[in-house]
Amino acid sequence: MQLPSTLLENAVAEFAKLPGIGKKTALRLVLHLLKQEQDVTNNFSEVLKKMRKEIQFCQKCYNISDGTICSICANSGRQKNTICVVENIRDVIAIENTQQFNGTYHVLGGIISPLDGIGPEQLTIEALIDRVKKDKVTELVFALNPNIQGDTTIYYIQKKLGPSTCMITTIARGIAFGGELEYADEMTLGKSISNRQPIHQYIK
Repeated sequence: MQLPSTLLENAVAEFAKLPGIGKKTALRLVLHLLKQEQDVTNNFSEVLKKMRKEIQFCQKCYNISDGTICSICANSGRQKNTICVVENIRDVIAIENTQQFNGTYHVLGGIISPLDGIGPEQLTIEALIDRVKKDKVTELVFALNPNIQGDTTIYYIQKKLGPSTCMITTIARGIAFGGELEYADEMTLGKSISNRQPIHQYIK
């Protein structure tokens, strides 16, 4: 793509690094910003810089947060003895949008996948085990993507917990095997959360 300005070309190249953004879309976004008042573009860049510099991860559940504890963990109206275990922050957002879950979350930061070089030690599994024991958790809901890696992760955590009074459940398989939570429609995902099942029905 031949552009008349090196500055424009550099801006397009940066936008094109974003997921799902090709060079043509990047160019359209950059040209849109060029049409705006300078205050608008200044505010745009300042918001991004402030987010990158100040955003934190909740010390309890590893969700994104404006402070040391996220708004969900800090909410006294949430059921603190029920934890929904998810792979990433996008899954928290997807489940919250269903308005079918009133517990708290634990973000693993990935799933066990030896082929991708991801082992248990690279995830927040130990922190989850500590939470279950210290916070007297009564139910652990696994809302991981329904695939081999997700099931492997559930099995590993279940074994790490050992004998426990904590009920272990997983979302109902309304989500197709091999699918991803963030792409499921809210009604299907909401029903999967509401109709969660004991884990032994899926993992032997």
